[in-house]
Amino acid sequence: MKRRNFIGTSAAASVGFLTTSAAMANNNKVAQPDKLKYNINHSVCYWCYGTIPFEDFLKNLVELDIRSIDLVGPDEFPLLKKYNIHASMCWGAGLGIEKGWNDPSLHEELIKDYERVIPLVAEAGYTNLICFSGNRNGMNDLVGMRNCAEGLKKLMPLAEKHGVVLQMELLNSKVNHKDYMCDTSEWGVSLCETIGSENFKLLYDIYHMQIMEGDIIRNIEDYHQYYGHYHTGGNPGRHEIDETQEIFYPAVMKAILKTGYTGHVAQEFVPSWDDKLAALKQGVTICDV
Repeated sequence: MKRRNFIGTSAAASVGFLTTSAAMANNNKVAQPDKLKYNINHSVCYWCYGTIPFEDFLKNLVELDIRSIDLVGPDEFPLLKKYNIHASMCWGAGLGIEKGWNDPSLHEELIKDYERVIPLVAEAGYTNLICFSGNRNGMNDLVGMRNCAEGLKKLMPLAEKHGVVLQMELLNSKVNHKDYMCDTSEWGVSLCETIGSENFKLLYDIYHMQIMEGDIIRNIEDYHQYYGHYHTGGNPGRHEIDETQEIFYPAVMKAILKTGYTGHVAQEFVPSWDDKLAALKQGVTICDV
């Protein structure tokens, strides 16, 4: 199932809590939920669990003590309020990943759309709203950066007024999002410096940046002031973040905490286990340092 392109269908969902043991995981043996430390504010991207009806998934999060969810929009806000689940990264504005702020011909439409959604995010009591650079389509990276800055600067007064932070996601252009422009920390940080507002940050996706540049912990240490949100995912494969992949997430989480970060870390791996919720709980537990 591809990101941001799913249809919710009914599915049975069992709430489980696996240990990090791969053997137990394969047997789907579950234990009772343990209390999370919550030094890390945990969240999860719903698109990875789209076979579970949205309201059922919110009930699952309550049982698992996961208090936030990512990549939801104004249509979902009423149900979030019902279950006291926070929207840690909102969407609902823009033209998707491939058509973004690096294209000046789209600025008028993008500005109008974000002007509509920014107040809705603020009124609901949320802060973060995602945005994208768009694909290069032959455009020079410096030109694209200047174009992004020109358009986004026009939104900063409104974002600042409402206390909303626009967050451009760093995505890999090697495997998943060919030709995407905002594909390195260096480019994203330069854009942040050009815009010069605390209401514009980068969504640092650990999976994507492991593919593009590695050196995850050093980049977090060096550029953390520009990173407003984090996503997880196992590499290679974008599946569970356990010993089946190459990133050691406990060390990454400790590095994030060391910077003084108080925002959210959202699980954005695609479960390979039959029991998707058990896989989610395992991922949260690994990050619960």
